[in-house]
Amino acid sequence: MGGRRCAGSSPPMFSSRGFRALVSRLDDVGKNRATACVQKLQELNNAVMVSTLTGPLTKGQLSSFQAVVFTDICLEKAIEYDDYCHNHQPPISFIKTEVRGLFGSVFCDFGPEFTVVDVDGEEPHTGIIASISNDNPALVSCVDDERLEFQDGDLVVFSEVHGMTEINDGKPRKIKNARPYSFTLEEDTTHFGAYEKGGIVTQVKPPKVLQFKPLRDAIRDPGEFLLSDFSKFDRPPLLHLAFQALDKFRLDLGRFPIAGSEDDVQKLIHFAVSINESMGDGKIEEIDKKLLHHFANGSRAILNPMAAVFGGIVGQEIVKACSGKFHPLFQFFYFDSVESLPTEPLEPSDLKPLSSRYDAQISVFGYKLQKKLEDAKIFMVGSGALGCEFLKNLALMGVCCSPSGKLTVTDDDVIEKSNLSRQFLFRDWNIGQAKSTVAASAAMSINPKLHVEALQNRASPDTENVFDDAFWENLDAVINALDNVTARMYIDSRCLYFQKPLLESGTLGAKCNTQMVIPHLTENYGASRDPPEKQAPMCTVHSFPHNIDHCLTWARSEFEGLLEKTPSEVNTFLSNPSAYTSGMRNAGDAQARDLLERVLECLERDICETFQDCITWARLRFEDYFSNRVKQLTFTFPEDSATNTGAPFWSAPKRFPRPLQFTSSDPSHLQFVMAASILRAETFGIPIPDWAKNPKKLADAVDHVLVPDFQPKQGVKIVTDEKATNLSSASIDDSAVINDLIEKLEECAKKLPPGFRMNPIQFEKDDDTNYHMDFIAGLANMRARNYNIPEVDKLKAKFIAGRIIPAIATSTAMATGLVCLELYKVLAGGHKVEDYRNTFANLALPLFSMAEPVPPKIIKHRDMSWTVWDRWVVEGDLTLRELLEWLKEKGLNAYSISCGTSLLYNSMFPRHKDRMDKKVVDLAKEVAKVEVPPYRRHLDVVVACEDDEDNDIDIPLVSIYFR
Repeated sequence: MGGRRCAGSSPPMFSSRGFRALVSRLDDVGKNRATACVQKLQELNNAVMVSTLTGPLTKGQLSSFQAVVFTDICLEKAIEYDDYCHNHQPPISFIKTEVRGLFGSVFCDFGPEFTVVDVDGEEPHTGIIASISNDNPALVSCVDDERLEFQDGDLVVFSEVHGMTEINDGKPRKIKNARPYSFTLEEDTTHFGAYEKGGIVTQVKPPKVLQFKPLRDAIRDPGEFLLSDFSKFDRPPLLHLAFQALDKFRLDLGRFPIAGSEDDVQKLIHFAVSINESMGDGKIEEIDKKLLHHFANGSRAILNPMAAVFGGIVGQEIVKACSGKFHPLFQFFYFDSVESLPTEPLEPSDLKPLSSRYDAQISVFGYKLQKKLEDAKIFMVGSGALGCEFLKNLALMGVCCSPSGKLTVTDDDVIEKSNLSRQFLFRDWNIGQAKSTVAASAAMSINPKLHVEALQNRASPDTENVFDDAFWENLDAVINALDNVTARMYIDSRCLYFQKPLLESGTLGAKCNTQMVIPHLTENYGASRDPPEKQAPMCTVHSFPHNIDHCLTWARSEFEGLLEKTPSEVNTFLSNPSAYTSGMRNAGDAQARDLLERVLECLERDICETFQDCITWARLRFEDYFSNRVKQLTFTFPEDSATNTGAPFWSAPKRFPRPLQFTSSDPSHLQFVMAASILRAETFGIPIPDWAKNPKKLADAVDHVLVPDFQPKQGVKIVTDEKATNLSSASIDDSAVINDLIEKLEECAKKLPPGFRMNPIQFEKDDDTNYHMDFIAGLANMRARNYNIPEVDKLKAKFIAGRIIPAIATSTAMATGLVCLELYKVLAGGHKVEDYRNTFANLALPLFSMAEPVPPKIIKHRDMSWTVWDRWVVEGDLTLRELLEWLKEKGLNAYSISCGTSLLYNSMFPRHKDRMDKKVVDLAKEVAKVEVPPYRRHLDVVVACEDDEDNDIDIPLVSIYFR
């Protein structure tokens, strides 16, 4: 089965079993696997050529492929095919993978010499230089704008260094003694010129050459195994032996071991012992026969979660083989999830097939767990990339597939074109439709028994009437398929409150992570938070950019201000002028002044009636942005300016800017004007003439625009405070200025035609014909030229300005597969915390790190103990006095009780003693203005307590059940 051709190379080839989870349908039963795959695979991407080979495979047929993947092949044939691939010129990358029950393996051989052009796929790290010493070795110090990410041994190059110009020669230099803001060079700079100012240091990532061993050698001398779980450091050698023993079993008996057959288990163990004795120095000292017992029983089964995990891993290895990007798996990888087995021993009768589509799964877990899967009630939040994978997995596993089971999936988003690269349940014809509805329908076509309800509600405090107490209390587990922390935190809080297991996961490019949140066993998601991303100061973005991200952040802001916010503000004013101006007068602040100035400028100076007006506006914008503003900035702060301390003002990371001279002969200048004028015309509803996209005719029109000479202004204030969050400064004259602006605006409105409205443009990154990204990329790159910052192409600009989170199908498949292996444990029940696994993986390196979840913090008082999972329930419609006495009996002296943001009781306030005999529920309604919905029969209060020694005790949430 072929794939899309790489430039100058042949496509990869796959054996068909790896695709069956994706395309399984009841009407495919009995068909050739490869033939059944083709149509469904083709639907995923019409740009990919998919073909089949359904006859016996010969070695000669492999010669037309760049990479081959075998998912179901005996060891003897694998060695034969790999020898051919290894010795072929050029070598053909060979991958062998198989999944047997809860065990899986991958082997990679990319030839005698394989060049990796980028070992990790990360952007090269950079630093802004503050000083370089004339020493041996030289000390390089960087500004403390951001911590350096360099490591000892990294190679770096220098540019833009003043004074010590010898170091700008482009020669890679090795660093050592890497520190957060400095490092030393393995270089003698004693005779170099003295460092003056400036400079950028950039990491160089040299290619790496790997020498793979062929399978016939590697099987006997596997070298170091890639570990996934350090609690199983001795597991890979045993699994290396187990897979060979299974191959021998199949070769001799012509079948797999039968689940529950003790004779077959003993035969497999016998083969393992025999092979082990022949391993020489690689011999294992002690064979874990219990593990081989599990291996034998499940060997016939290919479980969907395991297929998803290994599909993701192998999929990324194929990309590496075809591109040389990322470090290949070298060379064996073994993984197992034996902890997913039920905690109670399984009898042979539990494993017998039932002539159902779940027989393979039953042969591993038994029919009792299968029944639990089918009867489960699951809430899945999100149906995008992770959600599509989860829905496919759940349908194939049989989760929520009985009349008693139910899967509720909610997502308020619609399908976009850019989703189609990884959200594989969607097709071109689904663009614009609700994600949850389409995904649920596609999942039901995989398994018609799936009992799923698709909603379009955002799970938030605003929809607690939809996802009410009864809904939450009825759930068995919650699966997050979200893309933002805020939503994750909310779902975590609800799971914590209702004590429901939460299965959490996320991806970022080739990286993925999973976290199990299990009531009373693990900490919750919100117990640990990633540090917030560092935001560039506003003054840096607006006046002192020093990287392309700053330029693109500014460009996106200008797009929204000019083309969306200001036209919207104009329409708000024109819809009800008196109410609008009254509101501005009442506000009377700098923000109101700025809004009025923008509206007035749009309707007075920048009003457009013809397309030529739009060209004039675009040309004058260019002059304003990239010439006049720079001239004003450098007039206010000349190149030799100093700070209050006497230090040079234009010192790193600040870059001294130069104004641009517009010329219609520069394609970039002209492209900016074209995009800006077209978008401006759209906001005014002006037809766009055909000649607008003709460079020669557009250049003629632009050259006729009269551009006034620039005159610098004295006393202009430019914000330089890095802590400032708003560039507008308040003034005591704001009210007077606002009144003057309103008078001018009202006069201006009288000149507009009746019913005049503007057309706000909402940024859309995925339409390559709408000129949005042309405008933003033009803005950013012209600004980058001002500051001598390297420019980027439109695709890179789209990635940054569109705030696109890197997402690929491989890490998504792996993450969801790992989560579903945990779902077996959650629904089976009875597992200890050490059975669960949290995972971080980076398929680019590759790196797999699995660990037990962290238990929740335990708080103790007297003979009681509790965690964040506990909630104290009080039955009865208690008065405030009765609640205080109930706590007093536990040795707790409550000094404060609150509901929501309101204080119901505080011992320091004498007036609160008058509330003692009031019902707590009535107090909440009276003081906190709480409206208890009809579906809720309790009230939650937060209580601050001390013990008898006046020590603060952090107690659980208290729920008063009053109905």
